[in-house]
Amino acid sequence: MTSAPLTSAPEIISSLLDLTAWTVFDVDPEGRILAGNDESGSMQLVEISPDGSRTQLTALPSRCSGRYVPRTRTVVVQHDNGGDEQMQLSLLEITPGAAPATTEDLTPLVHDPAYKHDLADVSAGSVVFLTNRRDGVDFDVVVHDLATGTQTTLYDGGGYLVDAVASHDRRSVAITVLSSRPRSTQILVAGAADAAVTGTVTPADEHAHHTHVSWTAGDDALVMASDHEREHPAVVRVRTEADRAAGTTWETLVEAADHDLEVVLSPDGSVMVVGHHQDGVTTLAVHEHDGTHRCDVTLPDTGVPTVVWAPDSSRFAVHLTASGDPGSIHLVDATTGTATTLVDGRAQIPDGLPIALPTVHRVPTPDGEQIPCFVYRPATTDTPVAGASVVLVHGGPEGEATRLFSPVIQALAGAGFTVLVPNVRGSAGYGKRWVSLDDVDKRLDSVADLAALRAWLPELGLDPERSALWGGSYGGYMVLAGTTMQPDLWAAGVDIVGMSSLVTFLENTSEYRRAAREREYGSLERHRDLLVAASPITYLDQLRAPLFVIHGANDPRVPLSEAEQITTALADRGIRHELRVYHDEGHGLAKRANRKDAYPAAIAFLTEILGR
Repeated sequence: MTSAPLTSAPEIISSLLDLTAWTVFDVDPEGRILAGNDESGSMQLVEISPDGSRTQLTALPSRCSGRYVPRTRTVVVQHDNGGDEQMQLSLLEITPGAAPATTEDLTPLVHDPAYKHDLADVSAGSVVFLTNRRDGVDFDVVVHDLATGTQTTLYDGGGYLVDAVASHDRRSVAITVLSSRPRSTQILVAGAADAAVTGTVTPADEHAHHTHVSWTAGDDALVMASDHEREHPAVVRVRTEADRAAGTTWETLVEAADHDLEVVLSPDGSVMVVGHHQDGVTTLAVHEHDGTHRCDVTLPDTGVPTVVWAPDSSRFAVHLTASGDPGSIHLVDATTGTATTLVDGRAQIPDGLPIALPTVHRVPTPDGEQIPCFVYRPATTDTPVAGASVVLVHGGPEGEATRLFSPVIQALAGAGFTVLVPNVRGSAGYGKRWVSLDDVDKRLDSVADLAALRAWLPELGLDPERSALWGGSYGGYMVLAGTTMQPDLWAAGVDIVGMSSLVTFLENTSEYRRAAREREYGSLERHRDLLVAASPITYLDQLRAPLFVIHGANDPRVPLSEAEQITTALADRGIRHELRVYHDEGHGLAKRANRKDAYPAAIAFLTEILGR
C-alpha cells in the first residue's frame, strides 16, 4: 500500500493490472469455500477456510475451475490447455500441507484432448458432464459413476448444450440447449430408462430465454428465470412433462415490470436468492420457495454478484465485483441476509490509485432509440489525452456491459481518457426487445449505434475528432466495423480477438459453435450476402484509422486467421498497425503476464495517436 498518489500513467496501469481477481465455485458442508484466485498469474483453485485462512490448491499452466465432491476432501478440477477450451476433468485430493497441484498431481477422470468435457453437476457418487466426443459437434449429457468409472449417456439428441442439472434422486437431468432462434433456449428433461420424467419442458421454436434452472424439492417441477411470454425475465416454476396433468404448467413466483430477474434455488429447494438486475448492477433478496419475500441481502457495495449455495441451504457465498471493487467474497446468512466478508477485494487497492466510478446515461439515436451507456471520467484533466475518449464495446453479441471492476477501463481512465461503455442494441440486460434489435439482417443497426455515441461526445465536453474504439470478441468486430464502415468518425481502434469477416469466421470457427453462431449472425447457406455486407473486410478500402490487434493463437471461437487477414490487408495498404499474438492464450488474455504486455502497449498506442 502507498500513501502518495500515483500520477504517471504507466505506474497507474501497472498497479491496476497487478490487482488480484477472485471468483467462487463451491461451498462444502463445513463452510469451506472453493474459490478462484489469479495471484499466481492465472485463475487457480484456492480454498478459504471458515476462519478466513487460504490455501492454494492448484498451480496449473492454464486457468481452471472446480467443484467439491460432497462428503469427501476431493475436488473435480476442470482445465484446458493454453486457452483452447477443450475442457478436461480430473480429481484432486486435498491433503493438508501439500504443495499446489500441478498437472502431474491430478488424477484423470474424463480425458480426451480432442474434445470438450464441460463439468455440469457433482454429487457424492457421480459427475455429470457435457461432451461433444461423439462427433465433435453435438453435445451429449453423460453421468460418470465415481465408484465404478461407469459412464451412462442420458441425452444424445444433439444441439449446443448450455447446462445440465441433476434431479435430487439423480434419475433425471434438466438440460438447457440453445434453440434455433437468437437469444433463445429450450429446456428438456432426460433420464435413464427408469427415470420418472423425460421429455420437452419448453417449446423448441419459442422466442424465449430460460436460465438458472433448478429442480424443486420433490423433483416434480423446475424453477428458472424466464422471459416466456413477457418482456423481462421473471422467476417461474414450470411443471415437468410427466406432471403437467396435475395443474398449471407455468407459475410466476417473482416478477418485475421494468427489469430483469435472476434466481438461484437452494440445494434442498426450500429457498431461493433472487437478483434484481438494473442498469448493469444486481441487488439480491432471499425468497421462500413459493416466492414470498424473506429478507434483503445487505452487501458492502452494489455490483455484479455470483451466488453459490452451501449444501445445507442455510447460507450462501457471494462473489461481488463492483466498479470500485476488484472482487470480494462474502458469506451470507440465508435467514437474515447478513453478510460476513471473507475476502475484501478493495483492501488491495493502493491508497494513491485513482478509481473511476461510472455515471449512467441514455444516448439518443437518429431512429429514436436510447442506448444505455456508462461513462468513466479520468481523475485529472492534466494529461496529453484530456478531452479524448475511448468507446469500449462488450463481447457477445448477446452480452452485456455491467458495472463490474475492469482493470482495462480503469487503466484507460487512469491514462486520462474518458471511457464510454455502451450497451448497444442487441445487448442483454434490458429486456427481450432490446436484445433482439441486432438479429441477422439488423446487424448494421448495432454498428450504427457507434455513430450515435460519437455524435453525443460533445454533450460530455469531449472532442469527437479524438475518439477511438476498443473491444474484444464481438466488441472486436465492432471496432473493425466502426473503423471500416464509419472511416471519418474514429481516430484509432484496439481489436481483441475480433472477427474481420463474418463469412470466414463462421467457416473456420470450431464446428460445435457454428450453428449456434449462425442463429445470431445469419446462415452461411441462406444469408451469405448479408454476412458479406456486415463484414468489416468488405469495406477495407475505406479504412484509414491505425489499429492495434491482439489475438490468442489457440482461440477456438474466433480463429487467429481473422486477425491475420485484417493485418495483412493493412500492411498491403500501408496503414499503421500492430499485431500481438500470444501462443499460450485462447479467446482473450487469461494470463497476467500477457495482459501486462498487451494492454499498456495498446494504451500507449492510443495515447500517441489521440494525444495533443
